Amino acid sequence: MNSVIKGASYVLAHTPQMVVYNGTTQTTERVVNPESEYLKELESHLRSYEECVNYWPNQVYIGNAHPDELAEVEFPYYDKVKEGAERFGKYGEIMPENEFLLLVQTCDMFEVVKLDKDFVAATKEAFVSNPIITEAIAARVEEGVELSEVEHLVNEEHAEGLYIAGKLVGCVKRAHDIDVNLSAHVMHENMMSKATSVLALLYAVRNTGIDAGDIEYVIDCAEEACGDMNQRGGGNFAKAAAEVAGLMNATGSDSRGFCAGPSHALIEAAALVKSGAYKCVAVTAGGCTAKLGMNGKDHVKKGLPILEDCLAGFCVIIAENDGVSPEINLDILGRHTVGTGSAPQNVIGSLVADPLARVGLKITDIDKYSPEMQNPDITKPAGAGDVPLANYKMIAALAVKKGDLEKKDMPGFAAKHGLTGWAPTQGHIPSGVPYIGFAVEDIKAGKIKNAMIVGKGSLFLGRMTNLFDGVSFVIQANTGAEDNSGVSEEEVKGLIAKAMKDFAETLMAAE
Repeated sequence: MNSVIKGASYVLAHTPQMVVYNGTTQTTERVVNPESEYLKELESHLRSYEECVNYWPNQVYIGNAHPDELAEVEFPYYDKVKEGAERFGKYGEIMPENEFLLLVQTCDMFEVVKLDKDFVAATKEAFVSNPIITEAIAARVEEGVELSEVEHLVNEEHAEGLYIAGKLVGCVKRAHDIDVNLSAHVMHENMMSKATSVLALLYAVRNTGIDAGDIEYVIDCAEEACGDMNQRGGGNFAKAAAEVAGLMNATGSDSRGFCAGPSHALIEAAALVKSGAYKCVAVTAGGCTAKLGMNGKDHVKKGLPILEDCLAGFCVIIAENDGVSPEINLDILGRHTVGTGSAPQNVIGSLVADPLARVGLKITDIDKYSPEMQNPDITKPAGAGDVPLANYKMIAALAVKKGDLEKKDMPGFAAKHGLTGWAPTQGHIPSGVPYIGFAVEDIKAGKIKNAMIVGKGSLFLGRMTNLFDGVSFVIQANTGAEDNSGVSEEEVKGLIAKAMKDFAETLMAAE
């Protein structure tokens, strides 16, 4: 019996100041070329919170619009306003930077996050009034410290500053004097990832209507790693986030695979539930500060706003088959193996064509494909093109080669089987998973019968191998929960007795 997807959450934290002070493109430029024109122009290209909320792809991400609606919007999107845009969406929210810093502080268990007391006083009411923030989290807000203490930590103790509108309002301290794995820089990255994961977990519990105590296992699949000098990446974001989110019956572990990490984690979760090891598993991931403003130079050069100004998070809840929710079919798994190679045709073949062929399906039998769903508003000005569209063209070409699609139908394949990209370029975030929330709804509504989630990963970035990576799985309409309740001894006796009675009546009738 296949495990099912109960629902998903998608959250954004608008963090323009972290673009300036923590995004790798900007921090590297500050070292290599501190007087660059880019750095001088950067802040004038930052979006306001209102502009971020009104942005079409962001509204799609949190569920206030469907990808099909985005497909009808004239490209580019950055100069369009989504009418009726709201902070809160069906799947999550877009949290402003000041409130997000308070959430980060409540996630701090080792007193490394210090906030100015005036800033806390000015922000606390808005933060605790957010319906998703639990009383337990609200109670963890500290009143803060004197700004002079924050300034000392930043200027003398190598702490990472936290800013609002260019003003220092807090910092993240180092957690060890000499351990580079506990430096302020690493602690900052990890705290931001943890906080966005906590927010995603909170919304996932709300969206699915389950009890927080029902979640037995959490898998974190973000791109950060926590540990110390003795085990650099051996830590556990999953359990750390579960603690703050109040998942008191959960244990968990981290799964890593660069951009393919979420797809690996979801397959693992589905297998854990199907095996009976756990009844309910949450797969979660927080955002990546290093990738804020990653393509900022190209955006500024072309007169665009900095579009990579949000930390993203998501969570998917996997549970036992309820007879209603869409299933993850573990019989249809694509995998980029060691021997697959890096040729695009081989990659798409291993992830799309091969798993379908094994169960007798054609490429056109899948209603929707969700590969790398990067927002083209971000990638096209940077020279990377429309990433989702490029994937759909490759899938369509393979379908033609296999005889599943007529060549004349290739141009319409993307519109029929594809989606317009809307996800922020946070590495693991766009890789297949942004559509899961919509896929669950679309399948339950009968709009589609199935969807394939395709995750890809660049393992070579870790300098351990030149290999590429990827896995895929299919979400399908529920085939009906099997009855595993068994039959009692009394019921068996009753069935035998009835069968013997029916048999006797048949014999008498025959005589």
